[in-house]
Amino acid sequence: MIRFTKMQGIGNDYVYVNGFEQSIDDPSELAVEIADRHFGVGGDGLILLLPPEPDADADVRMRMFNADGSESEMCGNGVRCVCKLAHDLGISTRQPMRVQTGRGVLSLDYELDEDGLVRDVTVDMGEPILNLAEIPVDESKIKESVEPVHTFEAHGIDFHAVFVSMGNPHAVIFARDIAAVNLQAVGPVLEKHDAFPKRMNIHFAHVHGRDEITMRTWERGSGITLACGTGASAVCVAAVLTGLTEREVLTHLPGGDLTIRWDEASNHVFMTGPAVEVFRGEWRGVPVNT
Repeated sequence: MIRFTKMQGIGNDYVYVNGFEQSIDDPSELAVEIADRHFGVGGDGLILLLPPEPDADADVRMRMFNADGSESEMCGNGVRCVCKLAHDLGISTRQPMRVQTGRGVLSLDYELDEDGLVRDVTVDMGEPILNLAEIPVDESKIKESVEPVHTFEAHGIDFHAVFVSMGNPHAVIFARDIAAVNLQAVGPVLEKHDAFPKRMNIHFAHVHGRDEITMRTWERGSGITLACGTGASAVCVAAVLTGLTEREVLTHLPGGDLTIRWDEASNHVFMTGPAVEVFRGEWRGVPVNT
């Protein structure tokens, strides 16, 4: 039996397990089972709240697994909920809290509600990575590049993308009518394109003005999601690089809004948004037939 907390950040929902109290033998297998929306708890994946590694200057550690069992380096919405869970359980009340992730140790400032529980969190997402090899993108599979936009072909269609890593890889494609994009069809094709050796998070974004963007996401390993914090950060960076927006934007995602700021002085991206506990429960290990 596993005790869990279901949490969400603007609809990007995960099942959280407190690894200070419980040990998970195979988190990849558990992620597939517990994240199933019909036979499990349901979610975009599994996130473990763990003690930090001894050499890390951190209060807690996060490990994040997608719904298909693959492990990802970071999740912007997920790390906000990790901060809330660690604080509300009394594991750490440090302000700002330091969370060890696959991206490194991140600093998180948070605000409390009237009950003394975490409500909103601002995450220092660090510096964006723009070098194609580090993202990673295989430049030999790119058709044309006019910085910062790169063109690649899939199924006879040219896609024009800005590539950004926020510790995990993102392709940002600006479009006039993102509602018309058949994300269910095009998402998996682009995610697994030959140019992306570690697969890719895909975002279609529409710029409303100098400080406002709407976006839709196909998330690597999870499919269509209501929100993606690292993706929203990447979209802001891409919009600034292409001259479409200022450095701070209100970003509308299907699950809600995030404020993203790419600070010019530090080159760090800061993401602000809510963290919400949905419910707590016990998982008794009913496997999903796959």
